[in-house]
Amino acid sequence: MVFYFKSNVVQPTAMLYMGRDKYENEELIRWGWPEDVWFHVHELSSAHVYLRLRPGQTIDDIPSDVLVDAAQLCKANSIQGNKVNNLEVVYTMWENLKKTPGMEPGQVSYHDEKAVRKIRLEKRINEIINRLNKTKTEEEHPDFRGLRETRDAAERQDQKKIQRQRREHEKEAAKQRELEAELRSYASLQKSENMRTNYDAGNESDDFM
Repeated sequence: MVFYFKSNVVQPTAMLYMGRDKYENEELIRWGWPEDVWFHVHELSSAHVYLRLRPGQTIDDIPSDVLVDAAQLCKANSIQGNKVNNLEVVYTMWENLKKTPGMEPGQVSYHDEKAVRKIRLEKRINEIINRLNKTKTEEEHPDFRGLRETRDAAERQDQKKIQRQRREHEKEAAKQRELEAELRSYASLQKSENMRTNYDAGNESDDFM
């Protein structure tokens, strides 16, 4: 089961989601999306919370209130972390998560430690958790792989469309350059034909008296 939440501190609302247990966390780690940001209580067991970025958005563009919502959701879903004040929640892009042989389900490391960021929470804020829980929805048996494959297929179609538009633009630009070259050649020819010399008019120097 996957739980979905809406962070309505921004418009359009931001989508947060998390798995029910470590086995679903494992599936989310495997079939996450490149635009997903992963959150986890630092050095303590907690839910794996994901924020899905909007098209064109980066981890640097996440509003601070959305970061707090995601971090508070992690803290509230940590048996130990929920009781501790002044803790840190780490977050990084899904693509930075690393699985190695021998790791337990739901356990991860990082490809690049420098790409991991932290946000500090002084305490649990019940108002935030209550607001998020009011938006909570559930999906019993999500097809993680199918959703990712559908997403990737749509991205490939978008890329093909962009490439096709680029080729058409380049083709039109080449036609325009060819037309301009023809016009310059024609103008040069016309100028050459209109030029006259004294010999053309029959006025040779020997005829002057």
